[in-house]
Amino acid sequence: MSRIGKQPVELPSGVKATVNGQTINVEGPKGKLSMDAHGMMKVSMDDNKVVVERPDESRQARSLHGLTRTLIANMVHGVSQGYTKVLEINGVGYRAEAKGKGIKLSLGFSHPIEYDPPAGVTVEVDKSKTKLTITSIDKQLVGETAAKIRSYRPPEPYRGKGIKYEGEYIRRKEGKSAGK
Repeated sequence: MSRIGKQPVELPSGVKATVNGQTINVEGPKGKLSMDAHGMMKVSMDDNKVVVERPDESRQARSLHGLTRTLIANMVHGVSQGYTKVLEINGVGYRAEAKGKGIKLSLGFSHPIEYDPPAGVTVEVDKSKTKLTITSIDKQLVGETAAKIRSYRPPEPYRGKGIKYEGEYIRRKEGKSAGK
């Protein structure tokens, strides 16, 4: 039995969930999210909880059981509290600027990179212009946006220049040593 899948998803105050067939709609103070569950899973409401059940013990059913429950839990957390990721920019002359809804990144290339985040995602630039805060109610969109921005200049191991997640440890390498 899936230890994660068998736990019901409790709805905090202010969050409402409805289940219509395989479609789960979650509405809270920060917004609305909906998801279509896999046809194999049975999703139902019990009191103030969302319960996910699987039909049999096949490998696919066991895999989807925990996944479906976790996706619903992420939706509930997103509409009640939201998700945030912070990126740090390291390097001489590397910086970010807010430009309308998007951002303009100067990362040592011959031209600045302009990035417009997807709908529902906000990107804020800190006063120091070296910290980006990505916020949304959808956990997947926050992660994808952060990974896309980081991919423009991932941190390099020799000097540590580039865009990294806050708290990420960059393993440093020693450069070439001088002749004997």
